[in-house]
Amino acid sequence: MQRMMNRGLLLLLVACFSLAFVSCSGGSGGSGSGAKKVRLAFVTNNASDFWTIARKGTEKAAAELPNAEIEFKINPDGTAAEQQRVVDDLLAKGVDGMAISPVDPKNQEQMINNAAKQALVFTQDSDATTSQRACYIGTDNEAAGKQAGELVKEALPQGGNIMVFVGLLDAQNAQERYRGLQKALEGTNIKILDVRTDNTDRVRAKSNAADTLVKYPDIAAMVGLWSYNGPAILSALKDAGKTGKVKIIAFDEEDDTLAGIKEGAIFATVVQQPFEFGYQSMMLLSKVLGGDKSALPASKQIFVPTLAIKQADVEAFTAKINKLRGRG
Repeated sequence: MQRMMNRGLLLLLVACFSLAFVSCSGGSGGSGSGAKKVRLAFVTNNASDFWTIARKGTEKAAAELPNAEIEFKINPDGTAAEQQRVVDDLLAKGVDGMAISPVDPKNQEQMINNAAKQALVFTQDSDATTSQRACYIGTDNEAAGKQAGELVKEALPQGGNIMVFVGLLDAQNAQERYRGLQKALEGTNIKILDVRTDNTDRVRAKSNAADTLVKYPDIAAMVGLWSYNGPAILSALKDAGKTGKVKIIAFDEEDDTLAGIKEGAIFATVVQQPFEFGYQSMMLLSKVLGGDKSALPASKQIFVPTLAIKQADVEAFTAKINKLRGRG
């Protein structure tokens, strides 16, 4: 009888020990529900509608990453100072990884390097190649600029003078797009008169276009390198009664840009895939923070291809974009 009681007590102790071990180890690990949550962030360089689609990408990633908390942070005024504040706030809250589109990569290198000491940092949309960022996910902006240049050549087969517009020429993506545009137009009868910047101010962007129409009445085309430049140029042309008389080549897929292409007022736009910026950056941040660095390319760059949207393509493309925006 005593032996049976001792055996029962032994079995009870073994069972208790097993339960304690499972509790401490977080279970068998099949569901991963006990895994540490990682805090991720996606930081824009301005408040453009362009980022609405990128947000959808981060939301898809959040749905697929139950152990990740993802913040989508908009830089409200498009300045480097405000972006610094956003990044500092995220670091103070203990973010583990962030994907940032730097406003001024050359002058924000120290900000990126400091952030990289505390968190895993990717760049997206605009790169900072000499910084300590771990990876860039976004457009090959020089290739996109060349694509815009090919559209300019198609719109102006006889050549002509053109003006280029952008928010900040200091931004890496702006510099690369402009360089690609220049390369595409080498050896042609198309001449770039100048580049006008607007500091991400839409009112100024429109006035730059309006001033160009007055100063250069023979202007043949206007090229907008940032998303809001296309609508700003179109608005200036409408006010001047020159819609359709000056060709517009734009970037990205703002509503007014797509509507302008549909009505024939804008020749074409080069669109990126910001949904992929949001989705791929969050998924890769999570994977690397989880210990898997195999998906990081040796080049530290992952390029998302661009598309040229002209009048024949715009209806199908608009339907696709509206679905991503939750409108259809």
